Amino acid sequence: MKLYTYKEHNQTCEKIGISYDGEMLYNIDLFGLSFKNMNELICNITDEQMSNLKIKPNENGISIKDVTCLSPIVHPMQDVLCLGINYHAHHKEAGQFNKEAFGDRAKPIYFSKRVNEANFDGGIIPLYTGLVDSLDYEAELGVILGKDAFNVKKENASEYIFGYTIINDVSARNLQTGHKQWYFGKSLDGYTPIGPCILTADEVNYPPKLNIKCYVNDELRQNSNTELLITDIGEIISELSQGMTLKKGTIIATGTPAGVGMGMNPPCFLKSGDKVVCEIEKIGTLTNFVE
Repeated sequence: MKLYTYKEHNQTCEKIGISYDGEMLYNIDLFGLSFKNMNELICNITDEQMSNLKIKPNENGISIKDVTCLSPIVHPMQDVLCLGINYHAHHKEAGQFNKEAFGDRAKPIYFSKRVNEANFDGGIIPLYTGLVDSLDYEAELGVILGKDAFNVKKENASEYIFGYTIINDVSARNLQTGHKQWYFGKSLDGYTPIGPCILTADEVNYPPKLNIKCYVNDELRQNSNTELLITDIGEIISELSQGMTLKKGTIIATGTPAGVGMGMNPPCFLKSGDKVVCEIEKIGTLTNFVE
């Protein structure tokens, strides 16, 4: 099933909906639940309650077209944890763009993104003219933890996964490379679209082998599969949880495949009016517009 955060038109309060077909939503109050947001649901829902959500209610749902969908997790509880250079082909293209910044990968590259409010499907990616001169896209599989993880063994990592989503790790390349670290260039407001939903972990085999694509103005730029991760999801959760507690609700962006703007010859960065569509099999599409 898919979990959405949405608002009914002309209302301000967030609501949580369940969808079985990606078209109709069923509010969680139909299941006798009253979580105020997705973070609260992830942190407090029981296994029995999750099982009950799989049973479609008899009541009529509401069409997704008749509501305003937000990012499924509007306000992440902590910075989003990210993997850099985690597909071999992307490692090659990034090194060609800037060998000093992207050439060395002896071990997994971890960084984080500050996300005051996650951007959403249909949202605007700001250009920040005068600050950013090389705006880039990165389609990524997002992993959301459903349990606190500490000293987790790789073979047990799947037990900690609540679900999956799509993340566009929007990047200001001039800030990313100029500061010799990636935090600032990845963390500007609007630079973390997440959505359109959370696909619960039980909907895909583990480890997920899902087609991942990105289109810019309907041109296919990225086309790969999540089975090609250099450091896989089990390794990520295991390594990061050694001596550091990953709290439930933690969002992990697993890295992007080849085909980003900086990897083109010449580089082709985003400009005003561009439409960026990130797509992951079984999850859906995440569309954003550059202004």
